[in-house]
Amino acid sequence: MATTYFTTDHEWLRVEGGIATVGITDYAQEQLGDLVFVELPEKGKKLSKGDTAVVVESVKAASDVYAPVDGEITEANGSLSSDPSLVNSAATGNGWLWKMKLADESQLAGLMDEAAYKAHIA
Repeated sequence: MATTYFTTDHEWLRVEGGIATVGITDYAQEQLGDLVFVELPEKGKKLSKGDTAVVVESVKAASDVYAPVDGEITEANGSLSSDPSLVNSAATGNGWLWKMKLADESQLAGLMDEAAYKAHIA
């Protein structure tokens, strides 16, 4: 069963079997506005926690999306190249940004669960 975590930078991670699917939260996409471009990471890229993983551009601004944990990119959501608005319409579903193999699962302990994230944005 997958477990979902959240960061203070408004990313979500859905972790299952040592692989994290990562995206931005609905709150984040609302703040950004309509996305018009997503610069996706390359498969095999190694990221450390806090590294810029993705750049998203909206009608309002460009914004970096950071790696919430250490790991290696296993897949990027290629659908976003032709339809970046998926992030707006399905931020926590088909609008995911990348998948990564976790390097250190103990880093998950520093992230928030859904209740803590909702309190964070309240």
